[in-house]
Amino acid sequence: MSAQAQMRALLDQLMGTARDGDETRQRVKFSDERVCKSHLLNCCPHDILSGTRMDLGECTKIHDLALRADYEIASKERDLFFELDAVDHLESFIAECDRRTELAKKRLAETQEEISAEVAAKAEKVHELNEEIGKLLAKAEQLGAEGNVDEAQKVLQEVEKVRSKKKDAEQHYRCCDAIFYQQKLRVCEVCSAYLGLHDNDRRLADHFGGKLHLGFIQIREKLDQLKKAVVDKQEKRNQERLKRREEREKEERMRKRTRSRSREHKRSRSRDRRRRRSRSTSRDRRRSRSRSRERRRRHRSRSGSRTRGHRHSHEHGSRHKLPRDREHASRDRS
Repeated sequence: MSAQAQMRALLDQLMGTARDGDETRQRVKFSDERVCKSHLLNCCPHDILSGTRMDLGECTKIHDLALRADYEIASKERDLFFELDAVDHLESFIAECDRRTELAKKRLAETQEEISAEVAAKAEKVHELNEEIGKLLAKAEQLGAEGNVDEAQKVLQEVEKVRSKKKDAEQHYRCCDAIFYQQKLRVCEVCSAYLGLHDNDRRLADHFGGKLHLGFIQIREKLDQLKKAVVDKQEKRNQERLKRREEREKEERMRKRTRSRSREHKRSRSRDRRRRRSRSTSRDRRRSRSRSRERRRRHRSRSGSRTRGHRHSHEHGSRHKLPRDREHASRDRS
């Protein structure tokens, strides 16, 4: 990367997409589905393993340092939970790596078994030739003891041929054993690379300090960090939800108490009104009864007055009528 490109990348990383007022760049937001969330969190395997023998090539999603800067600014104000997307991405990648590791282990075990079986067969061949040589020498000695010198010489010539075969067999065995010794391998649990059991310190240091191995360590550690961050954020969100629910329940209880007090106050006022109406009705009834008694009393008083007046008039009329009756009676007698 040229110095100018490095400077542009640094400015993008520091200032985001709006540093030059480029509206075209600003059309793609960091929240867009096309943007790699792992890149925003600086843990995309395509970036980390770039330049290694397991280079994954270019990521299918958008990588932009300016978008990463936009995300870092926005994430300080609110939780965006892009860690969930990154965790899914890295878990899928690590699962594939672990699958390759197990497959390599299985293949290696099968290969080692084949090599081990071949070495054992070579050793068995040498052992068989040794036994044959021993038997032939014993036979030659027996023939010589019996005086069959010619037969004994023939047997010794055959022994030399077998010894030549044994020499070749031993050579094949040593070569095969050396290959077996050299091919005693194991699989790296971190990056699934092959390691020799008898590698020297320099080769082991080159492997464990290499970009590929360190890249896988970075990815695995980042995955653990993201998982922890997701758990912490979910716990925090659950606590906030619980707190909000408790506050809502508290407010609801307060509203219920307020409504209860209001209803009680209304009922109390209603009872007061009913009592006032009852007292008013009682007063009205008492007043009505009092007025009724007063009217009856007055009526009786007036009735009594009329009765006495009528009696007085009747008595007065009777007193005047009696002399007249007497006068008429005397006239009738005359």
